[in-house]
Amino acid sequence: MATITAKQVNELRKITGAGMMDCKKALVEANGDIEEAIKILRKKGQKVSEKRADREANEGSVFTTQTDTSAVLVAVGCETDFVARNDDFKNLGASIANLALSSGAADLAALTALKMEDGRSVSEHVTDAIGKIGEKIEIGSYALVTGDAVVTYVHPGARVGVAVAFTGVGDADIAVVGKDVAMQIAAMKPLGVDEGDVDPAVISREREIARDRAIQDGKPENILDRIADGTIKKFLKLNTLVNQEFVKDTSKTVGQYLKEANPDLKVKTFSRLQIGQ
Repeated sequence: MATITAKQVNELRKITGAGMMDCKKALVEANGDIEEAIKILRKKGQKVSEKRADREANEGSVFTTQTDTSAVLVAVGCETDFVARNDDFKNLGASIANLALSSGAADLAALTALKMEDGRSVSEHVTDAIGKIGEKIEIGSYALVTGDAVVTYVHPGARVGVAVAFTGVGDADIAVVGKDVAMQIAAMKPLGVDEGDVDPAVISREREIARDRAIQDGKPENILDRIADGTIKKFLKLNTLVNQEFVKDTSKTVGQYLKEANPDLKVKTFSRLQIGQ
């Protein structure tokens, strides 16, 4: 049996990020061969990943990074809040977010297939982290937004993150306005910027619910559509960003707040990701 030195253990630890004892055990099993030890540690990650595949990853953090005109959100889930606060977990999430922004990955599948600095994919690095940390870790959702200007906001605790893209900024203080709008989105969970952004299937479902409720309340047939129209109007006011009451000043809507900042200022798009939805 080869003698395993502290230098070998440290070298393996720098390469893989695994714990000292895990590195030593892998080196012993590999008879001192670094490359074989790396394979052993990666196989461990795969085995742990398979064993914990049915676990819920309802803790974690939303990671975000941006340029002036583009921003990404990456929701990375884990099993416990303890792991969500772990530096290795945070570093992994930040690295993935930075890679997503620099590559402009279009969707989650594209993101997980991206190659990191060592030439291995994001999904392979996530599997490595599972073996190292010992919990299920998964990238639950991902979003990329672009505009004339973008603003990001992560709510304290990092379970909710928002990215907002604007057009027509002009002389508006976009840092202030953008944060206000992002916090509005974090708190009020709008379904879209305006009525046109709401899925027609959602509106159809809400209309059917409104009609059924009116029928149960004994309303006559000839006014059911009028009742449903009124319910949909209220639903859209509550669930579309520009029509919502502005939480910092309920005397105005978000749309009115934007116009006050600059008549041409508009929200192009936004994304809101949440851990454990």
